[in-house]
Amino acid sequence: MLLLDTLNQIVDTATNVAGNAAEKGTASQSYWDLAVQGGWIMIVLAILSVLAIYIFIDKYLAVRKAGKNQDGFMQNIKNYIKEGKIDNAIDSCRNNNSPISRMIEKGLQRIGRPLNDVNTAIENVGKQEIAKLEKGLALLATIAGGAPMIGFFGTVTGMVQSFSSMAAAGNALEIKDLAGGIETALVTTVGGLFVGIIAYFAYNILVAKVNNLVNDLESKTTEFMDVLNEPA
Repeated sequence: MLLLDTLNQIVDTATNVAGNAAEKGTASQSYWDLAVQGGWIMIVLAILSVLAIYIFIDKYLAVRKAGKNQDGFMQNIKNYIKEGKIDNAIDSCRNNNSPISRMIEKGLQRIGRPLNDVNTAIENVGKQEIAKLEKGLALLATIAGGAPMIGFFGTVTGMVQSFSSMAAAGNALEIKDLAGGIETALVTTVGGLFVGIIAYFAYNILVAKVNNLVNDLESKTTEFMDVLNEPA
């Protein structure tokens, strides 16, 4: 009966509060007030959100720079190879400063060896370049999966707080004894989901861009190997 009476009291109080707010035009809590209500867990989520945004911006710019149009560069390399100007081709690679230029440079340095050795050298450099671009994506994926769990942890602690208040108040239980814990539970849940969703979309956007870059690097490598395979 105590639980039933408590629920009825919660409903009645919530109805009265809503009615008073509508009559008096009471402003709702600001986002900052809600975040403060979430406690220390919201600090953790804020740090994770900043970290996720930093990783996304840093990697997005890096992948975008690495994937800039290299058609003119590749045409110059092919012309140099056909003219036998290998040193000029290597200089052009060093001046370009991009993943594909470093891959092609390694291939140019292996000219004269079996084509399989040339291709293997290019692939090894390519793996290193892709590993650099993918650095940090695992952390972003961890944030995407971990932030909602941290928010849920706050939900559980908030509900424990509410039930502890209920047990301590006994028959003198009032709605304000439960409101704090419930609000903490809901705020941390929203915060965790918000950070997790942002990190999830950021991760998938970066993965898609890295995959597109890998395909482009493979295409440019094939062009280079085709030039080497052409009869003199």
